[in-house]
Formats: sequence, structure tokens, C-alpha cells
Amino acid sequence: MSGLDTGAVTLPGTHEPTGDRTRPVLPAAPVGAELPRVLDYGETAAALPRPKRGRVTLLFVVLGAGLIVATLLAAALGQMQIPVTEVIGSLCRRAGLVCGAEAVHPNADAALWEVRFPRVALAVLVGMALSSSGAIMQGVFGNPLADPGIIGVSSGAAVGASLMIITGLAAGSSFAIPAGAFVTGVLTALLIYSISRSGGRTRVITLILVGVAVNAFGGAALALMTFSADMNQREQIVFWQMGSLAGSLWPQVATVLPLVVVGLALAFLVAGKLDLLSLGDDAARHLGLNIERLRIGSIMIVSVLTAAAVAFAGIIGFVGLVVPHVIRMIVGPGHRVLIPASALGGALLLVVADTFARTAVPYAELPLGMLTAIIGGPFFFFLIRATSRKNGGWL
Repeated sequence: MSGLDTGAVTLPGTHEPTGDRTRPVLPAAPVGAELPRVLDYGETAAALPRPKRGRVTLLFVVLGAGLIVATLLAAALGQMQIPVTEVIGSLCRRAGLVCGAEAVHPNADAALWEVRFPRVALAVLVGMALSSSGAIMQGVFGNPLADPGIIGVSSGAAVGASLMIITGLAAGSSFAIPAGAFVTGVLTALLIYSISRSGGRTRVITLILVGVAVNAFGGAALALMTFSADMNQREQIVFWQMGSLAGSLWPQVATVLPLVVVGLALAFLVAGKLDLLSLGDDAARHLGLNIERLRIGSIMIVSVLTAAAVAFAGIIGFVGLVVPHVIRMIVGPGHRVLIPASALGGALLLVVADTFARTAVPYAELPLGMLTAIIGGPFFFFLIRATSRKNGGWL
């Protein structure tokens, strides 16, 4: 038996004796043979989903053309009906061109350049500021339901405007109310951000909760000032909160224009970083993104844009919430497209809404903020319901 044990032969692919157990012996792989791979991936990685270039181009063409048409119609409609051809002719004459038609009414040019064109221009700037601010806030918070009101700019601006009214400073200068609204709006945003910081970092949920608390305090302060004001001051406070572009003049446009241009330019610069932030804080930090610097920079941009808008127009709701949401549904969440498209869409929406507000009722004017809230609220609820049915849950 010992001879049989010592002379046992082991064939390749059989079992080799190891004590009282056997071990499988695999045949050796041929020289130069390629070992099999468990996961065989393709040669090229799948590209990330991007909005179709044709759809993006079509969106910008539609928004741009719609804004031009809405601007011409807004200048033509009013108590004095001016044909669109005469509006074009007035613009051409100012530009030194020969086109359009001559004005029939002797006061047509004065009505256009002293009343309607400043109002339309301010509506375009305010709409761009509010809608682009909403797109930035939704990117910063990673939530399509966020709007500039979260950081307290609107409530802070309302407190500042009301303070100018009840102290009598508004009677001395037409820029007192806008200046007070702008300063307190920006300061409120900075206050909310500074309270939200802890250990050198800012958590989104903390920022939202602090914003809710400060907004509640601002509402209480606003109610107290409204209660202590006299009848005339109370009417001014209530009318300012409703939002309106009545009485818009070129000096107001000249004040808002540089703030909006600078704010939009900075918004375009941070658009790509907001795309990285949508990956999550940890992933964005690993990619080299300074999250705290981006957040505070974005909040400052939103503060300046929103404060500049509400300073002269009052509180106008739902523009910064609805417009970016609709644009995102059309072309996706990429901020390089979302921010400029939202700016055009907000300008178009506010020009149309303001035109309806001043022409719907003869010899009267509807508050613009009330109109956007009445229309925007149900429409936004419809969008949420439609999206929830498509995605199987609420956003």
C-alpha cells in the first residue's frame, strides 16, 4: 500500500493529494492568452444627458421674439392707443433710422418716451432680476421649489420701505423708499447667512429655518409699523407691498440697470459651479469646489438682484419660482442655459403681466404683485401635480 501511495501519478485537471484531502489542479494558461474579464465594459463611456441644441436654440428664439413683440404691444396699448407701426417709427427716429410710420397724435411720442418706454424697460429689468435670482436659489438649495424669499430679501425690503414711509423720509425724496428697501433687503440676507454659519460651514436646512424665522419677525415688524402709521402712510405701505410699476421713470431705470447687468454677469460666471453643486456637497468638494465661497457669493448676487427689483417695483411674487421651474422642465437643469433662459422668460412674463394690469380695467390699474400671485399660484400647483404624476411623487 505504501508503494501505491508514493507512486501515485496526478494528471492535469484532476485532484492532487494533500494529506487526507485533495486539491484541484487547474491546467496552466497558454503563453500570451488573454484572461477573461468578469465585467466587460464598452470602449467608450456613455455621455451625460444634455439638452438638445436644437431645443435650446428654439427656446431662446421663441423667448427673444416673444419679448420683442410683447414690448412693442405694451408700448402701443393704453389709454391712448398707438399703432405698433408708429411705435416702431418712434424708435427708428430716435436711432436715426427711417422706418415705421409717423405719429398721428401730437402727444404720441411724449407718451411713449416719458411714460410707456420707461415702464416697459423697468418691467424687463425687474423680470430678469427676479427670475434669474430664482434659478440661482434653486441651484444653491438643490430644490426646484426655492425662491429668493427664503433668504429674507423681500421681507427685509418691505421693512425698510415701510420705515422710510412712517418716518416721513419718503416725502423728501422719491428715492428714499427704494434706497431703504435695497439696504435693508441686502442686510437681512447677510444677517440670515451669518446666523446660519456654524463652525465655518453653513447647512442648507439651517439656512432655510433661519430664513423662515427672520421672515416671520419681518412680517411682525411690518404689521407693527402698519398699525402705528396714519391713514395715508398705511395706504402707501399696503400699496407698496402689492407691487406696481406705476410712475416708472428713466432715472429709476438708470439706477436699476447697472445693478441688474452686474448681477446677471456674475450669475453667468457661477452657472457652471452650480452644476457641480447639484452633485452634492461631498462630491463637489472632492472636485475642488469651494462650497462656502460659492454659497455666500450666490446669496450676495441674489440679494443685489432681488433688492434692486423690489426697491422700485415692490414685492412681486411667483416670478422667481414659476419661470425657472418651467424652463427646467423644457431644457433640463443645466444652469448655463437655465439662468439666461430664465432671465428672458421672466422679462417676457412681467411685461405681459404689467400690460394686462394697466389695461384690463378701464381707468384703473391692478396691483402687479397681486396679479402674478393670483395667476402664478394655481399655475404652479398645476405644474407640481403634473410633474408628480410623471415622476411618481412630489418634487
